[in-house]
Amino acid sequence: MRKKSHQPITSIRNVGILAHVDAGKTTVTERILYATGATHKRGEVHDGTTVTDFDQQERDRGITIFAAAVSCAWRDHRINLIDTPGHVDFADEVERSLRVLDGAVAVFDAVAGVEPQSESVWRRADAHGVPRIAFVNKMDRVGADLDLAVASIRRRLHPEPLVVQLPIGSEHGFEGVVDLVRMRALRFPDGVVEAGPIPDELREEAQRRRRQLAEAAAELHLEAMAEFCTRTAVSDETLATALRDLTLNGDGLVVLCGSAYRNLGIEPLLDAIVAYLPSPVRARVPADPAAPFAALVFKVVATDNGRLTYLRVYSGTVEKGTEVLDVDAGRVRLARILRVHADRHTDLDQAVAGDIVAVVGPKATKVGASLCAPGTPVRFEPPLPAEPVVSVAVEAGRSADASKLATALHRLVEEDPSLVVGTDPETGQMLLSGMGELHLEVAVEKVRRSRGLAVSVGRPRVAYRETVVSGVTGFGYRHVKQDGGAGQFAQVVLDVQPLAEGEFEFRSAVVGGAVPREYVKAVALGCWDATADGPLGGHPVTGVLVTLTDGATHVKDSSELAFRTAGKLGLREALRACRMALLEPVSEVAVTVPEESVGAVFGDLAARRGQVSGSATRGGTVTITARVPLAELFGYAGSLRSRTHGHGSFTAQPIGYARATVGTPVG
Repeated sequence: MRKKSHQPITSIRNVGILAHVDAGKTTVTERILYATGATHKRGEVHDGTTVTDFDQQERDRGITIFAAAVSCAWRDHRINLIDTPGHVDFADEVERSLRVLDGAVAVFDAVAGVEPQSESVWRRADAHGVPRIAFVNKMDRVGADLDLAVASIRRRLHPEPLVVQLPIGSEHGFEGVVDLVRMRALRFPDGVVEAGPIPDELREEAQRRRRQLAEAAAELHLEAMAEFCTRTAVSDETLATALRDLTLNGDGLVVLCGSAYRNLGIEPLLDAIVAYLPSPVRARVPADPAAPFAALVFKVVATDNGRLTYLRVYSGTVEKGTEVLDVDAGRVRLARILRVHADRHTDLDQAVAGDIVAVVGPKATKVGASLCAPGTPVRFEPPLPAEPVVSVAVEAGRSADASKLATALHRLVEEDPSLVVGTDPETGQMLLSGMGELHLEVAVEKVRRSRGLAVSVGRPRVAYRETVVSGVTGFGYRHVKQDGGAGQFAQVVLDVQPLAEGEFEFRSAVVGGAVPREYVKAVALGCWDATADGPLGGHPVTGVLVTLTDGATHVKDSSELAFRTAGKLGLREALRACRMALLEPVSEVAVTVPEESVGAVFGDLAARRGQVSGSATRGGTVTITARVPLAELFGYAGSLRSRTHGHGSFTAQPIGYARATVGTPVG
């Protein structure tokens, strides 16, 4: 069936679901689809029946791996939802999604509160200026506490929480919420919302919290402040307006609560999405359907039925069959336009500013590409993939399949730019690099399943770096080459020093024209080339400041090529004269274990060169935080299960590089 996209732009919401792994994002998404009538059966993560986790690996592992787009309708609004991964290895999927979203729902566990990946995605949403509301999930769990969860939001994420609901009942007795904006009780028997009076035993507490909410809003919102000062109260309408304005400008965070698994609190969450999050008209890039067509590609997926290219349309209207301009690859034809519902699609005749759709037709368009009307080129800033930190050697099980494996891996990189395919210069083996051990496992398994290839995988290796600890000054290098034709001559004098912030910086302090300006740039490029492999083990060099202080030229034999070569070879020799240090990637690890297992876990972390930074006890479990070298985390999941009899869990968040300690390999 084919439909036209006639939804008014003001009634569209492009929303992402963001959270730490296991906070319940996918269950929230499933219940939203069920509540809106987009599905007629509630999917369950543990049963492998969810709509958005449709990939077989997601169902086998019980986690979200790939960002999935779905669409539903609520109160005459079109809600385009993107369910994002919670595991840190797939943070780039979240990053690409944030680039095209107008708003987000941050989901928190009512027992755990803010967890490490919650902080990470929150910071990225801050960077993209995405307005958010919060949903404190799992209010029916033992130990669930809305106030403690809100306190952790305030302490660790630093917004001003504006709590608009009061729970009715606690833990297993949780049955509904008091709506503090309209001062009514909402219960959810059999998945149906029932509004009624506030229970007598909660009326006084509800009135106190309503006043707290009004005061908090008045402190941040001028209209609410004026009304509060006049009447010592704020009307429902003014409070709702204030909550929307504070959400849009980021000064406040509307907080709701519920239990997605038991279908408690989903309808009020949908109302909040419509009421408080922006339409594309109020987005960072305001949508204009009358302007020339312009869209950003944020996802590419190869399916059994062809290649799907996912777009966020920022301006204009485009019809199916239209030829548009890919500013990087030339003209492409949009043969079909699709409304996406996870792995199912509905044909559309057109896409309008504000839409998130998939198209069929472009064969060379990559993630981050800008599509636009041919006569009005527009280039959007593409989402930049994170730098890989782990590599594995991959080989085809049969030598005859080597080329098929190479093709499959390169197609995988087209879908996921945070993967990198290269070659080991020493062994000649094909290397696949990514964001973590799980990221690479998923990628290799996808090749095996989709291509039917037998693939062997080597032991993971982390991406080390080298840096300058103490440098050299006045290091001279002369490049001279005579081979019968035109000669090459370039002489450079370099100072090399550590750089506290940044990867590489080049400066010129040459006076008197000893090195002409056009050659200075060539020296800079050569020095940059030299940072590709350092003297300790051939790892990239970072944290280095290079200053060109002097040099010399030859009237005939000097050229840009000669000076680029001198810069490259000269810096390589200079680095050998410096005192260098190896850097290794480090992760912040949060390990949650039963109290009786704490001693064994502490000992294991110490053996893995971990530095414990804190611990917190809650409800019979202890959460230990530590900084651990990434190389020591390979196989940690199995070790933790063994030491905690299957009751321990952990998350790891990359936090950068640190000086490698004794025992770390350098090759």
